[in-house]
Amino acid sequence: MFKFAIFGLLWYLLGNPFLAIIVLLILVYVLDRRFFGFMPSIMRPLKINSRIRKLREDLRSNPHYTSGKVELARLLIGKKKYEKAHVLLSESKERMRDSADVHADLGLCLIKLGSLQEGEGMIKQAFELNPRVQYGEPYLRLAEAYVEVDPQKSLQFLDHFRKMNTSSCEAYYVLGQLYQRMGQEEKAKMAYREIAALYRGLPKYSRRQQRKWVILAKMKG
Repeated sequence: MFKFAIFGLLWYLLGNPFLAIIVLLILVYVLDRRFFGFMPSIMRPLKINSRIRKLREDLRSNPHYTSGKVELARLLIGKKKYEKAHVLLSESKERMRDSADVHADLGLCLIKLGSLQEGEGMIKQAFELNPRVQYGEPYLRLAEAYVEVDPQKSLQFLDHFRKMNTSSCEAYYVLGQLYQRMGQEEKAKMAYREIAALYRGLPKYSRRQQRKWVILAKMKG
């Protein structure tokens, strides 16, 4: 009802229903980006694509620019272009043998490309290099990969993740979803409840980014 009232007011002020709809959509978008974050950023994909183009240009002039390859690979992972990211990370791994992040990202690519056991081995190497790599999120990715194949193994990875990650509302939301997929309803509810408790302990500057997951968790009941 509130939206209809605002639409009616805008129509009255602007004298054009189509213009009123456009202004209303802009207002909804601005408010969402300011307070909730359900809608995707309009500018972020443009910035990412621009950065990808820049990195590719840099690599054409300097093929040995290893840190550029790693950054480009991570951006490609974000766009779900795992095969291209895998090539870049494989090339970078020899020069960055001690990088836990490179091993973790390469493991994720392998999992997404269907090499589950090889990806698991790469992620385990990442944790050997740095027991807290990426705040334990690779364990969550492994749990997602094994949830249909080996539910018991998936639960073990979830337990590893729970012991490590105590700051990401989004991660705990994914955790709850995974428990639900495995029929672990009580554990799922516990994960969703932990989101609210975690959110209350966050500093004010980071709450906007996490608020979306609190709302979604409450909807799960």
